[in-house]
Amino acid sequence: MKVLLIGSGGREHALAWKLAQSPLLTTLYAAPGNPGIAECATLVPLDIDDHGAVSAFCLENGVTFVVVGPEAPLVAGLADRLRADGIDVFGPSAAAAQLEGSKGFTKDLCAKYAIPTAAYETFSDAALAHAYVDAQDAPIVIKADGLAAGKGVVVAMTLAEAHEAIDWILADNKLGVVHNQGGARVVIEEFMSGEEASFIVVCDGKNVVSLATSQDHKRLQDGDAGPNTGGMGAYSPAPVVTPEMVERTMKEIIEPTIRGMAADGHPFQGVLFAGLMITAKGPELIEYNVRFGDPECQVLMMRLESDLLPILHAASIGRLDKVSAEWRAEPALTVVMASKGYPSSYEKNTPILFLPADGAGSKVFHAGTALKDGKLVATGGRVLNVTAVAPTVAGAQKAAYQALDAVQWENGFCRRDIGWRAVAREKA
Repeated sequence: MKVLLIGSGGREHALAWKLAQSPLLTTLYAAPGNPGIAECATLVPLDIDDHGAVSAFCLENGVTFVVVGPEAPLVAGLADRLRADGIDVFGPSAAAAQLEGSKGFTKDLCAKYAIPTAAYETFSDAALAHAYVDAQDAPIVIKADGLAAGKGVVVAMTLAEAHEAIDWILADNKLGVVHNQGGARVVIEEFMSGEEASFIVVCDGKNVVSLATSQDHKRLQDGDAGPNTGGMGAYSPAPVVTPEMVERTMKEIIEPTIRGMAADGHPFQGVLFAGLMITAKGPELIEYNVRFGDPECQVLMMRLESDLLPILHAASIGRLDKVSAEWRAEPALTVVMASKGYPSSYEKNTPILFLPADGAGSKVFHAGTALKDGKLVATGGRVLNVTAVAPTVAGAQKAAYQALDAVQWENGFCRRDIGWRAVAREKA
């Protein structure tokens, strides 16, 4: 099977690495890819925003299956174009991708189908949003309605922070957010107390295969302090997601969503990533993503024993009931190395002088790198995902940081406590 992978980040490097191991694969292309992906795929210089060009490449080169990594092409309708041209694609339609493309859409779906989530209101008028916040008081959560690359959420602990976030999103639109509705909108939610976890499933429109559990670290600094980011590290499995929580999440959140999306005329095919808050009441939905989490995907691919390719392809053709996913028992952990200044402004094209070789249970995934004059440089905010597998979370943590400390990149930084909750549970 000839496969085209769309994307260029750490998530896509992990997917490429795993897809390349499939005996069903004959050729793996990636667009645009990165230097890490180039080690296991042929890079092609496609403009992934030009859906016609992507489809034409597939038809001209005998590509029969496309795996779309990032969310923006899905929200923009790339999967629709490929399906219309007779090409199998792993990823939802533009209508189904609204689950990530519009937080308001998702909240309305939750209300319609009684899916547990935080109480909310949606506003496009800043004055009304400010008045609502004053009436609710802090802490409160302010979210940009559209795509914001993981940086459109502010957990405001004070009213001043909430008002600033509203102006940032609505009045100033500092995010440059992609809004489905044409204008800026903000979703304001009640603050939920609990522990966050990532729950990722693969869907074919009707059938669902749940993947291993994981937990992301969104905050920039140790101890979960500082601003939200796209993710500073992750580990799998997540002990907080007990078998009971898995059963409840499937029954109360995932299955009603899949049934509701089908009933509303846009069945969901692809990855459905539920960000959960495990509260005193049980699992509640924070938000949906319509692609593999990043960096959750990296730890999942390290633990997946099954061949990834037939799972993804089965989802694309409605045959997910014919496959299953098997997992290594050992936990995996990944640490994100980011450019100094992230998630705000940072210097680009800083040199990465040395990366450790892959070990028996370790792997460095490229997230924001490029080759300039033959030398590896950091081009993004999140740049490297140093990942390890070991018999315990503490062991995986130790191995990942040992590999990370061998990286020679002066402009890089990381959190030093990824996996702290799970390590504490192991010691208890």
